[in-house]
Amino acid sequence: MKQPTLTILFLFFSLFLFSQSPFNSSDLNVTKGDLETNIYPNDTTANALMLYEYGKSYVNKNTYKLNTEITKKLKILNKEGFDNATVTIHLYNDKSNKEDVKSIQATVYNLENGKVTKVKLKNSEVFRETYDEHNTLVKFTFPNIKEGSVITYSYTLISPYMFKYKSWEFQGDIPKLYSEYETSIPGNWEYNIKLVGTQKLVKNDSHIEPNCLSGAGGAYSGCAVSTYAMENIPAFVEEDYMTTKENYLARIDYELKTFKGFDGTVNNYTKSWKTVDHELKTDKDIGRQFLKNTGLNDEMEALLSGSDSPLDKAQLIYKYVQENYRWNKEYNLFKDVSVKDLIKNKTGCVSEINILLHNLLNEQGIDVKPVLLSTRGNGFVTTIYPVLSDFNYLIVQVNIGSESFLLDATDEFLDFGEIPFKCLNRDGRLLDFDKGSEWIEISPRKNSVIVQSLDLKLDTHNVLSGNINLRSTGYHALPNKKKFHSNRDDYYDSYFKKFEDIEIINHEVTTQNKSDYEFLENLEISYPLNESGNKIYINPFLLKFFSQNPFKLQERNYPIDFGFNDSFMYKLQIQVADDLDILEIPENFTISLPNNTGTLIFNSKKEDNNVMLYLKFDFKESIYGPEYYKSLKIFFGKIVDIQHNSLIVLEKKS
Repeated sequence: MKQPTLTILFLFFSLFLFSQSPFNSSDLNVTKGDLETNIYPNDTTANALMLYEYGKSYVNKNTYKLNTEITKKLKILNKEGFDNATVTIHLYNDKSNKEDVKSIQATVYNLENGKVTKVKLKNSEVFRETYDEHNTLVKFTFPNIKEGSVITYSYTLISPYMFKYKSWEFQGDIPKLYSEYETSIPGNWEYNIKLVGTQKLVKNDSHIEPNCLSGAGGAYSGCAVSTYAMENIPAFVEEDYMTTKENYLARIDYELKTFKGFDGTVNNYTKSWKTVDHELKTDKDIGRQFLKNTGLNDEMEALLSGSDSPLDKAQLIYKYVQENYRWNKEYNLFKDVSVKDLIKNKTGCVSEINILLHNLLNEQGIDVKPVLLSTRGNGFVTTIYPVLSDFNYLIVQVNIGSESFLLDATDEFLDFGEIPFKCLNRDGRLLDFDKGSEWIEISPRKNSVIVQSLDLKLDTHNVLSGNINLRSTGYHALPNKKKFHSNRDDYYDSYFKKFEDIEIINHEVTTQNKSDYEFLENLEISYPLNESGNKIYINPFLLKFFSQNPFKLQERNYPIDFGFNDSFMYKLQIQVADDLDILEIPENFTISLPNNTGTLIFNSKKEDNNVMLYLKFDFKESIYGPEYYKSLKIFFGKIVDIQHNSLIVLEKKS
């Protein structure tokens, strides 16, 4: 009989502890526990904590406008969290309509001398400012903010723009204990609903409310009422190797699909790709521009004289556009696009330059198609249904024989078949106005590589000297090419600053063409070493790939997106003077990422009076899921450790 009793007592004790959680995350009421506790155990780095937030969106029966009631309770944990005591509400307006906000109420609570005090926000402390012609900001800052303060506020947002139902962000820059969103959507409006992020819903309920909205002539509509909630939501912390955080923040988004009026009219806002293809084909800024005659026949005849193969022609045309037309830093995907103006002015937007490239290739009978995509900073595109507003960039695809090449002529440093790093964002829409568009994967054709080869000698005067050969390709070569060709003197000087104790006798860049896929450098160095108690200690990594581990979070709930596959190699040979003994070299080491998606190999050996060292690691995937984060963190940690803590120990012979 004792075992069941113990079980019941244990459950009771667990429930008791749970009920004693210091924070009240169930409603807006501020408790003493909310005020007394200034640490959030789940994230001790947090400066503020959302204790409770609730949103409710519905269509007003009288105005047909979308009302969203927002209520929040937030804890200020320390001084670094004071910024959260300023609230900004964004209101949009156009020529005929505008958003508005009403019923702003805000209170700050403090615990002073054991008593709860509260100060309410005055109407005079709410300010409006015009941000631009379409946006107004409503701001207020809570008074009397201290470490430990709890603030509550609520307001109602009124919007006439039903085409964009109010989205809800469950996740933000600070952790949240509880976030709930209730929606009421009349049957007149049908939306595509998208849940973004990896956080799980703890509540996902729906029911139909009959007769929630009425129209003329006795018409009425029911509403789909849905409630979504998440709890214990971690703060979103940005880290290296990611696209825009908008791709990963836990939230719910709405895109209007269909509106059905009470009079029987139906407007379809989400179209099929077949319909969109037809609209793009006839659009003056896209489709019609692909039909424009370039009028550059004489230039092409001279350029292509003696070139017979389609690949040679394509490469020459690509280089011609690269070198003769300049990008004005504008994208202008669906507006103000004119190939004619580009040819006249020699400068233009992304769309104009790449449409000209398309047209020149097409005029030579080369199979070429435009590709729409979204850049890494713009977010992922929706692939389930057409959303043209997701796209902000245009490149072209050339098919020659069995090979396909993605091209972007806006950057003079890109090799044929390369596209800017910002374009490596998973999916692109290949436009074929005859057969119909299709999705393609946006990925590089080749791996990017860094190879560092050192051939050195250590003489009897403890001077390490010799040659360093550096080779970088693809996306690793791009920044070097741009720095070198923008200012060669500054580029050379940067190496002198990088090596404080190493004398650079000569530095030469042997790759001269801006758009070459690889970048080659040679350095001749001299490095006097210090002796310590008859011993010489050498860190063999005179050059380092990574100065520190880029991964520092306890866990990461979004992918690690490198953008491309790459590999790194470091090869060192030191010929040691005869009056030195080689006492110690680094230990060999090998480690792999799960599922053989990356490998690190570190070997060192000595032969006679030579030390040879080899480090190679690679990443066979361009994108790793969050389940790889801990392994990647260990992997990078080992790379940094090898580079910084490896030692070759030498001793003077007696």
